[in-house]
Order: sequence, then C-alpha cells, then structure tokens
Amino acid sequence: MHYELTNTNVVGNAILRRYFQYLRLERSYTPNTLDAYLKDLQKLLNFYADEGIDFRRVTLGELDRFSKTLQELGVGPRSVARILSGVRSFYRFLTLEKEVETDPTELLESPKIGRHLPEVLSLQEIDAIEAAVDLSKPEGVRDLAIIEVLFSCGLRISELTGLRLSDLYLEEGYIRVRGKGRKERLVPIGEDAIGKLRQWFVVRQGIELKPGEEDFVFVSLRRGKHLSRISLFVFIKDYAQKAGIRKNISPHTFRHSFATQLLEGGANLRAIQAMMGHEDIATTEIYMHIDKHRLREEILEHHPRNIRD
Repeated sequence: MHYELTNTNVVGNAILRRYFQYLRLERSYTPNTLDAYLKDLQKLLNFYADEGIDFRRVTLGELDRFSKTLQELGVGPRSVARILSGVRSFYRFLTLEKEVETDPTELLESPKIGRHLPEVLSLQEIDAIEAAVDLSKPEGVRDLAIIEVLFSCGLRISELTGLRLSDLYLEEGYIRVRGKGRKERLVPIGEDAIGKLRQWFVVRQGIELKPGEEDFVFVSLRRGKHLSRISLFVFIKDYAQKAGIRKNISPHTFRHSFATQLLEGGANLRAIQAMMGHEDIATTEIYMHIDKHRLREEILEHHPRNIRD
C-alpha cells in the first residue's frame, strides 16, 4: 500500500502522478522509501495550497519561508534537512520535465546539523575480534567468514544477510550486492575473505536447509534458514566483548571501518562511494572527518608552507 500525493489542481495532480512513477520506476525506490519521500513532499504541497500558490511558481524566498515554518513548528534540523532533500528531488524532476524553467531549490540551504561521526575499528581491533572466534566450532567458521566479508566488502547488514551463492563470482574476485532501492553493484572481494568463505562452504555442505533457503550464503546451523539481522548484532557484540573492545559496535561498524581504511590507503572518494553504494557523495564525505590527527599530519608534512630546505 503506497502513499498518494494530492493537489487541488488537476494538471498538478497529473504531474505528481508522473513524479510518483519516476521515483518508482526510474529511481527504483522501495515502497517504504517512496512513502517517506511522498509524505515529506505533501507537507510542501499543503503549505502552498493553503496560500493559493502553484507549486510550479514557487520562488527561493517562499521555499526559505517553508523551511523556517517547519523549524518554528518544532521540526528538528535533521528532519527539516530530510524534507528539503525530498523537495530538491521534486524540483529537479520538474526541471527535467520542463515544468519549471529554473530550479528554485539550487540555492536552498538546509539547517545546520551537528555531524555524527561513526565509530570505527582499527585493523588491530578487527584482528582481535577475529582472534576471539572459536574455529573449533562450525558456527565459528561461519562467523569468521561473516566478519571478514563485512570488513573486506563494506556491506550493510541487510546486504550481508541477503547475500546469495548466485551473487558470488569468487574466481573473478567480485560479489554482486543488492543495495537500497534494489540497486545492484559489483564489489571486489579480497583473498582473505574468499579463503574464509571457502572454509565456511565446507561446513555449510553438511547443513540441512529449509526449502527456499538453499541460495543464501550465511545460514543458521540449527534452523537451516538465512541469518537474521538480530542474530548478527548479538554475536558481533559478543566477539567484541571477548576481544576486550569497549567501543559500542555493531555489524555496521565494520562498514565504517572499511571506508576509513580505504580512505587512509589513498582510495579516491568517488571509488569509495561506488563501493559502498552511496547515492550521494555527501554521505561518503563523512569519512573525511574521522581521523583528524592523521589529516593534520598529512597537512604538516605536505603543505608547501611547512616544507623547509
């Protein structure tokens, strides 16, 4: 069941239906993402409908007024920024469709949001977590493969639990990942992760799988079904505790650590964006802010003002 945009103008409603189809078919948004976008956009449409303003004639000043009204109503900065992101998407569509001559959102500013930097693990901490896995147990062989794939490929937890044997191209050194909005990407996988996967496959052959579960890479030894997100959260925290790591970590921490290690190794930000499946480069840019000490050392070492003959 999807959310439906409404507008008092018949022509406007036809445009909104085209926008809905654009998000659903061309952007491949999931129903939940689609509903969230449309609900946020409806706030804008209601605001201007109450004032008798055609959304195709909206100016930057009127959009600023909409933003300020949201804030005055007590909507938090992060939520306002999300709503305005959807508004920008809508007006980009209107510009492409030539329903508006110029995009009024080009100079629209979002409220300042304190940037939350994600927790990351060092290579030594990841090694310590892996060392805490008991490889004498079948579950341990599986869990070590999971940890290595999370760190080596930077997967989201849903991408890992949904990973299938038919997504693996180990001879070529790639895996196919189904990300947000059903978008697929190819991600390189290293030899360490491949080796741990192959060890897990030996154990996996002896598991009686439930019908329909045969293609999932990571399955429960007892239930014969693919692993849930909750089970991954539990065992990751358990291994971190055994390794003596006091950071508040989750499976997603390995994804952040993957991106940080790539950046520190000199990888291009656009390459990291493609590897992680980020639609917006701004999402990837957060990793530029994580290791301030390292960045300061880089500046002191390489800035021409600091180089002495």
